[in-house]
Amino acid sequence: MAASSPPDLTHRQLALFRSIMLHGNLSRAAEANHSSQPTLSRELARLEQLLGYPLFDRVRGRLRPTLRAQALMLEVERSFVGLEQVAQRAFELRAHTSARLHLACLPALAHALVPQALARLCAAHPSAQVSVIPLESPWLEQAVSEQRFDLGLCESTEPPAGTMRIELLRANEVAVLPAGHPLLRKKCLTPQDFAGQSFISLAVDDRYRHAIDTAFAEAGVRRDTRLDAASAVAVCAMVAQGLGVAIVNPLTAAVMAGPGLVVRPITLNITFTVSALATQVAAEHPLRAPLLQALRGAVRSLHAGRSP
Repeated sequence: MAASSPPDLTHRQLALFRSIMLHGNLSRAAEANHSSQPTLSRELARLEQLLGYPLFDRVRGRLRPTLRAQALMLEVERSFVGLEQVAQRAFELRAHTSARLHLACLPALAHALVPQALARLCAAHPSAQVSVIPLESPWLEQAVSEQRFDLGLCESTEPPAGTMRIELLRANEVAVLPAGHPLLRKKCLTPQDFAGQSFISLAVDDRYRHAIDTAFAEAGVRRDTRLDAASAVAVCAMVAQGLGVAIVNPLTAAVMAGPGLVVRPITLNITFTVSALATQVAAEHPLRAPLLQALRGAVRSLHAGRSP
């Protein structure tokens, strides 16, 4: 009979499970936890018994995470990110310093915007200390609302409780095409230009994927959409390999543009927004204003197609 209440899990059990997932096998996880492989094996068996289902398949003496283990790991990671932030802040307080700014950002922005902004910040403030933590929405908004970060970078248009939203960019999505593609003869692409084209989409649950699909449906244009990827970076990499064309955000397109990938504007109206979320309750971090200035500068340069 199914259990009527959630299992009574301990932090140690979840920490050991996380360690096994991160290290890939019992021996490396045991070494990282200053324990032994038999001890971790027993702990894992107890955890699986408590949960009522296996977390790993044993294949030729190796552990392969089950789908349930992968889903559980997502929840565990959310908790540990918060715990690591607490530990880091506690260490800083012991050292009598709180100079490090903690920035949460969407993974796409960690690639397409943050490095360029940090280059500007560090040029102006060589001693600046910044920790960058990629988080997906809506966990990012929740974490900033809970005052766990000094600043957050997201695509939200509504600020969560306890924060203010500072818009950094509002621009249209763009098309990316492989070098030598016939559509490059056009300076701006219409929906009809994509008819029958091999089109690389974003993931099915991505809100920009939904907006793009809706726009093409309204225009009555059918594309060949056999390929998709969960990030704009991955989409651009596939385009650069000549696998098709795509529509992505202008920042990622600017960073990924090069000999194998060319950017073109589109007539479709698909707005891309980047905002900073700043806490309203906690005292303002001294690096917040300089980082916002660096972010604005990086956005202007990337959007204009220049090096930051």
